[in-house]
Amino acid sequence: MSPTAATLESTTAAALGASVPRREGREKVTGAARYAAEQHLPLRAYAWPVPATVPRGRITAVDTADALALPGVLGVLTPYDAPRLGPSDDPTLQLLQDLRVPHRGWYVALAIADSLEEARAAATAVRVTYETEPHDVTLHAGHPGLYTPEEANGGYPAHREQGDPDAAFADAPVRVDVHYSVPPLHNHAMEPHAATADWDEERGHLTVHDSCQGTTVVRGVLAGLFRLREDQITVLAEHVGGGFGSKGTPRPHVVLAVMATRYCGRPVTLSLPRRHMAATVGHRAPTLHHLRLGARPDGTLTALTHEVTTHTSRVREFVEQAAVPARVMYAVQDSRTTHRVTALDVPTPSWMRAPGEAPGMYALESAMDELADALGMDPVELRVRNDAATEPDGGRPFSSRHLVECLRDGARRFGWAGRRPPRREGPLLIGAGVAAATYPVYITPSGARAHARPDGSYLVEVNATDIGTGARTVMAQIAADALHVPLDAVSLAIGNSALPPGPVAGGSTGTASWGWAVHDACTALTDRLARHQGPLPAAGLSASADTTQSAKQKSPYARHAFGAHFAEVQADTVTGEVRVRRLLGVFAAGHILNPRTARSQLIGGMVMGLGMALTEHSALDPAFGDFAERDLAAYHVPTNADVPAIEAHWIDEHDKHLNPMGSKGIGEIGIVGAAAAIGNAVCHATGRRLRELPLTPDRVLAALDAGPEAAGRAG
Repeated sequence: MSPTAATLESTTAAALGASVPRREGREKVTGAARYAAEQHLPLRAYAWPVPATVPRGRITAVDTADALALPGVLGVLTPYDAPRLGPSDDPTLQLLQDLRVPHRGWYVALAIADSLEEARAAATAVRVTYETEPHDVTLHAGHPGLYTPEEANGGYPAHREQGDPDAAFADAPVRVDVHYSVPPLHNHAMEPHAATADWDEERGHLTVHDSCQGTTVVRGVLAGLFRLREDQITVLAEHVGGGFGSKGTPRPHVVLAVMATRYCGRPVTLSLPRRHMAATVGHRAPTLHHLRLGARPDGTLTALTHEVTTHTSRVREFVEQAAVPARVMYAVQDSRTTHRVTALDVPTPSWMRAPGEAPGMYALESAMDELADALGMDPVELRVRNDAATEPDGGRPFSSRHLVECLRDGARRFGWAGRRPPRREGPLLIGAGVAAATYPVYITPSGARAHARPDGSYLVEVNATDIGTGARTVMAQIAADALHVPLDAVSLAIGNSALPPGPVAGGSTGTASWGWAVHDACTALTDRLARHQGPLPAAGLSASADTTQSAKQKSPYARHAFGAHFAEVQADTVTGEVRVRRLLGVFAAGHILNPRTARSQLIGGMVMGLGMALTEHSALDPAFGDFAERDLAAYHVPTNADVPAIEAHWIDEHDKHLNPMGSKGIGEIGIVGAAAAIGNAVCHATGRRLRELPLTPDRVLAALDAGPEAAGRAG
């Protein structure tokens, strides 16, 4: 039956809010899903990049003779003969364009061969000589190169000050003055960064399968670099095995893959070895935090300063906005939040899940816990007492703010009331901790198109990217809800730059941005169908939407998601090992559109926060200028054995100031605050405050041996 007005009125489907399984789940678990490196094109070749082995300097020669003599080798590109690239806003993509080496791991050549093994062998055979220069990769609070930038990541002012925080702190009856540090962290997605590029010389068309978080932006950047029109390029990302921010913009692999296919005239696949990723695809920069909190004896905050020190590269400035969450969280009149950065000979840092919020809230929520101890006050009640009625930084009203409800509901579910004193079970010390969470609501312009077919089915097209979040499923639910049809009547096309343009899957913007356009396109199609008389034409009927004007309107409201984490831990006094027994989160993130995929996202973020607290860290070797932890053996991402009983719950908010679905992003709120809750629980269990992440056995044992006061100083 054709979807006429009559059938539309009689067909209903409660698609939004339903716990719907992932549409692509079977493809993924059976291996049918094809990722960027799994495109089996005829005559496909392979490329393998050559990283610099010095931390700073200049190339003086590249000897490719041995590499070119190997069987199957098609060529080796070097800065001396690689094609010249066009301009781009990202200098990390200006590859093989000059002889400088800004950091160890910078790509200095590219081997291309018939097989992966032959390409790798050729890359190993390339001999590069350098003229080295003195380097510096070590961040410290007194670094002479520190400066205050104009902006931090996200366009936030690097420095904000209200009132006189120094005088308010000096006058405060209760004060906390503490330092914390978070090490470099890495986006180790399950699927390494990879691309398969195919240049069709006859058609003058480039097709790229890329492991990315948004094909629209990849197409635009490649067009500029290779001096092509955007309509000469198609970028595809049907399945992506995670990104955590590191695939938010084009990375070197896709530029080199395109360079290789245009050189050899064959499809070329380039998949980065995991050991290359630490220096190539961005990282969470280390952050040093200095917090000062002043309060009255009843717990009311009177002063807050949060000063962040971090590093960037000499290639491109990126400043982790770690002091920004303190501008949102608590009601305090006198405050200062600021960032200082120094450019070092390091790879360029970039986005990693909840950039700014994850490290910044670890420090702020740890300091709030220390203030609760100084006051002799329950840490949940301290946070409730300082809840903000309006946004502290700008004075705007919140579109919705249910932080107190998250804290109360989490405390009830966790059994927090009258938190028991720390206890001992043989060599194990048991304690519990809490921390709050926040993440901003971002919405960016998107387009979408909806098409009704004569057979009663619907096709919805939007250039969304599903990086494992369930976007494909939720977009179909939004469409079915707006069309008033069963979910199985809707098919979805995503991950293709030829579709109506959409933003990247980053900043927890995806569902709010793509979904708004999908809703509008489907609503417009419903209206068109209601006006249509008789059967649909053979070609069907379509409607499109573009939310540029709606999404760009500045909201008079401060829009944020909030949450609360509760953790129970055990610390082994013999081995120093910390294990999390229970982790519980309660979140207020607008209307939850699919409980199944939402819970997966929230738990995933919480697990990532557990890794941040206990196992994940990296260090730059001062002599060699390299990250010491460059694989999953040295950089320990939590696995099944590390993850305890973990629960994610939410308060279903009804916020009319967001988008037609009433949704906030949930991809990042889960990690924010989780590390602080675990750290606070370790302090409760051991009586020792460790202020440097991660809380590894050596640090825990040293703190237990040193005593409470020494442990605090050591942190």
